[in-house]
Amino acid sequence: MKNVVLVFIGALVAAVGIVLIVLRGALAGGAQAATGEAPGTLWSFTPDSLEGKPAPLAQWNGQVALVVNTASKCGLTPQYKGLEGLYGEFKDQGFVILGFPSNDFMGQEPGTAEDIRSFCTLNYKVTFPLFAKVKVKGDAKDGLYAWLTGGGLEEPTWNFTKYLVGRDGKVIARFGPKTTPEDPEMRAAITKALGAAR
Repeated sequence: MKNVVLVFIGALVAAVGIVLIVLRGALAGGAQAATGEAPGTLWSFTPDSLEGKPAPLAQWNGQVALVVNTASKCGLTPQYKGLEGLYGEFKDQGFVILGFPSNDFMGQEPGTAEDIRSFCTLNYKVTFPLFAKVKVKGDAKDGLYAWLTGGGLEEPTWNFTKYLVGRDGKVIARFGPKTTPEDPEMRAAITKALGAAR
């Protein structure tokens, strides 16, 4: 009996170790440059706004965009504050953050559109555009996320994965969930994209 208990404990420790390794990989930061190019541009998509109305992304044509899948009940949710700061700092130079709430990762965005808007406004004073909740991974992922990953970039592995899109509407790079809005590498990429010709 004692051997069975020891084997069970050993298996449990190994399983927990595997889960931690997988989560560490899913949350990794750092940049991944696009290796190819999906047809079309970001500006050709018309997702629904958080309020449920069509919101053509063409209204930001010619700007640099950071597309982020967001969640209100995630350990990374405080990134909203940094994202709002980044938006405030660069928006007058032609920069926009496009937030897409998603419930794909452990159900961490369960709320309604009203819940999400209220949470983001009250807690983080978010003013950048937020859109209707979407699926961002797997076979059922939204067409926008299929396009974002169509150039060889990895799909989101967790909440707050970021895709940088240039003024031409083409994807430049993907930044992992743990890449914060204050990250020097991401800020440098944004600054470089803002300096590019339209």
